[in-house]
Amino acid sequence: MKKIQTEKITRGSQNCPVCGTRISETATRCLVCGTALDGTATAKKERPIDSKRIPEVKMSLGALIGLGILVLALIAVVVFLVINQQRGGTVAATATEEVTQTATPTLTLSPTNTPTLQPEPTWTPLPPLDYVVKANETCSDIAAQFRVSVQSIILANNLSTDCMLSEGRTIKVPQPTLTPSPVPTATPEAIEAMADICTNTVSIVVSSSDTLQGIAMNYNVAMKDIQDFNKLSGTTIRQGQTLIIPLCDRLPTPGPTLTPTPLPPYPAPNLLLPRSGAAFSATDESVTLQWAAVAALRSNEVYRVKIQDLTSIEEKILVEYVTDTKFILPATFRPTDGNPHIIQWSVTVARQINQDNKNPIYEEAGITSAFRVFSWIGSGVQPTAAP
Repeated sequence: MKKIQTEKITRGSQNCPVCGTRISETATRCLVCGTALDGTATAKKERPIDSKRIPEVKMSLGALIGLGILVLALIAVVVFLVINQQRGGTVAATATEEVTQTATPTLTLSPTNTPTLQPEPTWTPLPPLDYVVKANETCSDIAAQFRVSVQSIILANNLSTDCMLSEGRTIKVPQPTLTPSPVPTATPEAIEAMADICTNTVSIVVSSSDTLQGIAMNYNVAMKDIQDFNKLSGTTIRQGQTLIIPLCDRLPTPGPTLTPTPLPPYPAPNLLLPRSGAAFSATDESVTLQWAAVAALRSNEVYRVKIQDLTSIEEKILVEYVTDTKFILPATFRPTDGNPHIIQWSVTVARQINQDNKNPIYEEAGITSAFRVFSWIGSGVQPTAAP
């Protein structure tokens, strides 16, 4: 009886389609999971699992390549982070070492005693001398007498460039400043040379056109004698320099001759004043012509000055022979018609070739200077005829 009843109950039961709990056939809700049983729910069919077979995963080729690229990218990122971390640690360690380094102290040199140089003695210029101008004395004569330049006399007395002086005037003559020279060692050759010092000498002042060879030929002495006597290291001489010419050992003249040996031609004089193109008015009573000396002229040599009025109707030429380096053009040469005239002038060295001083005959002994011109306005007064 009991066995038959149990079979009925078993036949009248059902399983929950959700959790699988066995419940009665008439139950409307699962007592375990609470699923409503409306008669439509079907039992969940379970697929048996074959434990003897491993499950297979199927992937396409594109997905496999993409997965490989992703894995490589992840590996690269990991390697980059590791390297960066190691580098950062190295830099930090280096920076720490640099900060913690101790600066090496530098040695300070003690100052050495600098020797004090003794100043060399300087030469004090000598004060100028007072000199009273004599009759017919020029600046050139005074400069040659005191062995100074004409320019120094002009600057010391505030004179004009023509250096006009009057008799009895007191002027300042600057004294040349001595230049110290090294004291030579007394050698036997020097002592012998001092015993043979020449006392027959002449002093000259070098002009702008002088050369050492020309001076030696002019005085008929050896150029080396002039160099040794004046302690010149070369053949260069400068304008205004004073040279002493030894005349003891003049070169021999090649045999007696009736006529003097002609000297080499002198260079052209350098004209100074007035400048080319200068203008003089009717109130100027005279015009001073001035030029630079070419050399120390001999007793029979002079300067030949030629003046010509280029605008005169008649030929008007004046030729004068002077020993100075200037010539005052007299008022008698000034134009008389009241118009400006062009006056041309030049200078050259001339030499007297006869012995008659009353009627000297000259020949040119040098190169004629460049021509200069200036204008001079006439006085407007005609000269009166002599009775």
